[in-house]
Amino acid sequence: MDQLVAGMDVGGTKTQVMVLRGDEVIANETVLSSSWRTWRLEEDARGLAALARRVAGGPLLSLAAGAHGCDSDAQCQALQGALGAELDCQVTVVNDSELLVPAAGYVSGIGVVSGTGSIAVARDSAGHMLAAGGWGWILGDEGSAAAIVREAAKAVRGAIDRNRLDDPLIAAMLAALDTTEVTKLGRLLNEVRGAAEWGRHANTVFAAADNGSALARRVIVEGAEALAGLVGVLVERGANSAVVVAGGSVFAHQPLLFDTFRTAVHSFSPQSEVVLLKADPVVGAAAIASRVLTGRPAQPVL
Repeated sequence: MDQLVAGMDVGGTKTQVMVLRGDEVIANETVLSSSWRTWRLEEDARGLAALARRVAGGPLLSLAAGAHGCDSDAQCQALQGALGAELDCQVTVVNDSELLVPAAGYVSGIGVVSGTGSIAVARDSAGHMLAAGGWGWILGDEGSAAAIVREAAKAVRGAIDRNRLDDPLIAAMLAALDTTEVTKLGRLLNEVRGAAEWGRHANTVFAAADNGSALARRVIVEGAEALAGLVGVLVERGANSAVVVAGGSVFAHQPLLFDTFRTAVHSFSPQSEVVLLKADPVVGAAAIASRVLTGRPAQPVL
């Protein structure tokens, strides 16, 4: 009988399912999370279980899910229990940020995400989840796409107040918002609702930095240092800092953010191996699912 394991990366927008037979990937499918998610625990567990069964095409021995929105041990355990009631197999649920470390091929460490939002997650020696950041773009999410745009707008505002209008970031931000009137900056941004909509202007900030903007570079450096600060918070709380894995769309596509982040981490934890994740996070979920059965780290062959 085939021995199948599945990993799931359950994001706010998309859900990716990877199924393995041994070390061989036999299925890898991505669907919109809206196709199954209701934000009601039992119904979501049924939807996820049905998705896993369909993609696997056979009985599973183990399933691991990294779930967006499971931000505490209690939330992870609640979904784990509900999924376990739907599937006759081993089930493990962690926060989706916890997939970064196993996806990079490590057993333990700190995962740091910079995408639309940002968060740092690890486990202490007793196995309890530790998280720092992840408070949303209004309160925080420092170093994320949305927060970089937020801080860039504030930097532009300050420069305009001082009548220092020569920084390239100012013209770039106005062009991104399709206006030539600096006084409209705040109103136009206020009309942009949601972190994802703000975050799509982040490339404008990075391009301005490449174009010599001191304001943009300062915003990016401060964001990277704030992300490193999240690592410091977790280390203070007992996280193992031997490995720090950075993932998410902003880290993946913006070398300045990652390079500055790595330097900032090494300033207080020089022994840390700081790694940029290149694999899909779902690889980490599949590794966790395999490790539950074998007791050893598992890295699927892609």
